[in-house]
Amino acid sequence: MSVKITDICIACGACIDECPVEAIVDDDDNPNDDGCYFVHSEKCVECVGHNDEPACASACPTEGCIVWDAVVASQPHRDDISDDKRSAHTPVVE
Repeated sequence: MSVKITDICIACGACIDECPVEAIVDDDDNPNDDGCYFVHSEKCVECVGHNDEPACASACPTEGCIVWDAVVASQPHRDDISDDKRSAHTPVVE
């Protein structure tokens, strides 16, 4: 997965509307059934070729809700995000 939505998600829908590749689903369609929005790793491209930073994080009103996660093989990703920031704890936008 390239970005991840944490459990502090308030389910406002802002990220879904901004995702250029429709990688985000709401809590009803979350395959983990954990009550928050979900990013499909096989679809997420971290907005490479679309925006300067992931649009979901820019649109999200909840600080720290969207974090960096592991790179998926063969998916576009932000090369300058190091492994230490891809710990699922570093916010994409602060």
